[in-house]
Amino acid sequence: MSNPVDFVELWRGGMLESAHQGHAVVVDEAGEIVHSWGDPHAVTYPRSSAKMLQALPMVESGVADRFGLTVEQLALSCASHSGAAIHTDRVQSWLKDLELDDDAFVCGPQWPADLPARNGLIRDDATPCRYHNNCSGKHCGFLTMTKANGWGPDYVAIDHPLQVGIKQVVEELTQETSPNWGIDGCSAPNHASSILGIGRAMATFAAADDSSTRGSAMVRLRNAMMAHPDLVSNTDRACNALMLAAKGKAAVKTGAEGFFIAILPELKLGVALKIVDGTTRASECAMASILCKLGVLDANDPAVKAYRNPDLKNFAGLVTGDMRPSVALA
Repeated sequence: MSNPVDFVELWRGGMLESAHQGHAVVVDEAGEIVHSWGDPHAVTYPRSSAKMLQALPMVESGVADRFGLTVEQLALSCASHSGAAIHTDRVQSWLKDLELDDDAFVCGPQWPADLPARNGLIRDDATPCRYHNNCSGKHCGFLTMTKANGWGPDYVAIDHPLQVGIKQVVEELTQETSPNWGIDGCSAPNHASSILGIGRAMATFAAADDSSTRGSAMVRLRNAMMAHPDLVSNTDRACNALMLAAKGKAAVKTGAEGFFIAILPELKLGVALKIVDGTTRASECAMASILCKLGVLDANDPAVKAYRNPDLKNFAGLVTGDMRPSVALA
């Protein structure tokens, strides 16, 4: 077992003020480690970084085609969106196509992270609905699978056929038996895996082609994410900015508590990282830095620099310091 390493540093007045530590791994299509930092065998929850694994059974089984799902809907099935109109309009339309309403969702209501959407609810003296939940696109996929197979409505129960199938996919792609599961923010099970295991899964997505049913499904999901990064996150979020900057070379996905993944089809590599203290700013900086090291992103791109090496400013707009990758990542 290796200790976590310093990934991200915060500097002020020429002095190191604080640091974020983590573990990370880059894995090739054979499942072998290409690069690692800290302990690649550390076990944690991938949280929303695993959404493409949770969506895979819907596409692989043919259900997505039976219901005529679009590329936008496949992107939403992998999304942690901000509850903006571009997200909630599509989620509500998908629900309508399923002849369901907001009550069918098991995820709870959530205030939108998108400020125009949030302010609109406040102005209207309204409360958020379940379709505002950042995971509602994933849950539309869950409901599509449930309806297609005539399964019961408690689709997040660990013994529900949907969740049994998802666990099988997770274990097959990570090449591990998951040692534990926890309840995610949207009430669905989230299966613990090693960081290496998640890296293996992402490398499999990266190397996938149309020569098999599963491979074709993986290609469709990763391409949907890259085609619609604004639906996967929002226009003001790291996933959107980094996928646009990568210009088709990467599908990336954040997860709660400092998890982050990348799928790199041209290089046939998968990346997984975990920030030990769970800080999002650190996971974004670390992922941007690793993708720069791999030649997928340009460190001088302003969109990349905004996450990899941003200036820190106070309320008066004065630059007070900067955030930067550690020597290990830089």
